[in-house]
Amino acid sequence: MTQSAAVTLPFDSLTVVERPLSPLTRLWNIPMLRRGVILAMLAVIWQIYAGLADNPLMFPSFSGTATAFWDAVTRGTLLAKSWTSVQVLLLGYAIGVSIAFVLAGIAASTRMGEDLLATLTAMFNPLPAIALLPLALLWFGLGTPSLLFVLVHAVLWPLALNASAGFSSVSETLRMAGRNYGLTGWRYIARILIPAAFPAILTGLKIGWAFAWRTLIAAELVFGVASGSGGLGWFIFENKNRLETDYVFAGLGTVIIIGLLVEGLIFRTIERHTIRKWGMQR
Repeated sequence: MTQSAAVTLPFDSLTVVERPLSPLTRLWNIPMLRRGVILAMLAVIWQIYAGLADNPLMFPSFSGTATAFWDAVTRGTLLAKSWTSVQVLLLGYAIGVSIAFVLAGIAASTRMGEDLLATLTAMFNPLPAIALLPLALLWFGLGTPSLLFVLVHAVLWPLALNASAGFSSVSETLRMAGRNYGLTGWRYIARILIPAAFPAILTGLKIGWAFAWRTLIAAELVFGVASGSGGLGWFIFENKNRLETDYVFAGLGTVIIIGLLVEGLIFRTIERHTIRKWGMQR
């Protein structure tokens, strides 16, 4: 019987073999490129289905919608109406975020505040913002105040709920560290709770944004003339009445494009410079 002796190589003699990635693999590792390929595939499927359906009034083709979109941007009012909607959205979103952080901060500081927030979110979070449109019309009339009312409702409760849940999940070790440094009140919330709970807060900001955007478009479809002009939802409604379905699709496409831009340019940038940089998310 023969025995084999183990051979131990010195650490300095070990080399790491690296295989360079092919140009195609490096390109495919770019997230924006992968998502662009997905969008291109959806556009091709859309064009094929529209050609098979052969009914532009009911379902216009992708090329027809792109032509209508370009015409509405260059010669129409699509950009102006989109900007009107975005302005109202930003104002309502800012108000809702501010109130949500105040409620979540009070809930994190006192037991009574925690009970108050739990009660309010249980009552109002399941209530669709669009259901408040009749009350908004009665209380504020036709225009921007009514839109702001439903927007604040759409943003406030999901963000407050996520922020409060994030604050509750902060470890006791971090809480004790903050107290040892003498942090109390809003300084304790700003320096300890918010950074530690930021993944949950960012999720709430995304959900609030999505709820606010869809609520605004739905509200403008009902009473969308704000500041004397009307927004993107009103653009969709007007073209629906004129049976210009390709322009309706162009308006819906603008809603999607704005949503993708906000998600890709704003929220992902915040993620990259905060929770991913801090190692809190892959």
